[in-house]
Amino acid sequence: MSWISLAIETDNAQAEVLSEAMLELGALSTDLHDAGSGTEREQLLFDEPGEISGETWRASELTALFNADVNIPSIVQAAAELARLPSLPTYRVAYVEEQDWVRTTQAQFNPIRISPRLWVVPSWHRIPDPGAVNLTLDPGLAFGTGSHPSTHLCLAWLDENLTGGEDILDYGCGSGILAIAAAKLGAGRVVGIDIDYHAVEASRHNAMLNQCGEPRVKFCTTPMGASIGANGSWADVVVANILANPLIMLAPILMAATRAQGRIALSGILMEQAEGVMRTYRQWFDMLIFREQEGWVLLTGTRR
Repeated sequence: MSWISLAIETDNAQAEVLSEAMLELGALSTDLHDAGSGTEREQLLFDEPGEISGETWRASELTALFNADVNIPSIVQAAAELARLPSLPTYRVAYVEEQDWVRTTQAQFNPIRISPRLWVVPSWHRIPDPGAVNLTLDPGLAFGTGSHPSTHLCLAWLDENLTGGEDILDYGCGSGILAIAAAKLGAGRVVGIDIDYHAVEASRHNAMLNQCGEPRVKFCTTPMGASIGANGSWADVVVANILANPLIMLAPILMAATRAQGRIALSGILMEQAEGVMRTYRQWFDMLIFREQEGWVLLTGTRR
């Protein structure tokens, strides 16, 4: 069985009504995304969780999936009429062949060597070095497989800086990879927080795979504005692998959780964004760049 993927670049005013028209005409699914994704035109949007800023992409692309036997020109004509477009939009099509999606997805993830003693190993792979610290990971709905430079930088920092017994906060834990790594590298209490319930569930699942679940390693959700330092600054180490703008917004929260002389490690930051993030955190931390990898940097600091 195969399908047809129909892609139409549209302005934001017409995107929603055009999507509804495609569904009325038999689309199995629709997806709206940045038309410049993966190019120099890509536009990143950052909203406070729970709030809608109203900001949209400069240009959007609508993708609709249809059964392979449909007449695409007729669908485009009918959609334009339903959406009351002034003219027929330009479009492109691609054929999507049926395949074993599980095996295809798994083939994208192989064991990753972070350091001589630290590996990230997908759950379906044989462990390449049984004598190393192996993080068994089941990539799912949450971010964090160890392959992205920002995650790789965080894992390397933890490997080089944890001495054992530290209380760790992983803010924006995603798959739980950093919290689990901290635990397996000898940390004491580890708390992972994410606003996404699915990420927390993925983290708990991965913790069980690594035999380091509660009470030593705990994952939970918390509102963005919740004071995680309400019971006093408790974390010896705070690590957050998110993005530059959210990290700037989160600075007071992450500061409040970090004890005096505690350390912070921030990633998900492009080199050109580093100074702006450090400028914010220098109110409380002595900041520096730990390392750069493929244009991404990890910033680290000690709280005064």
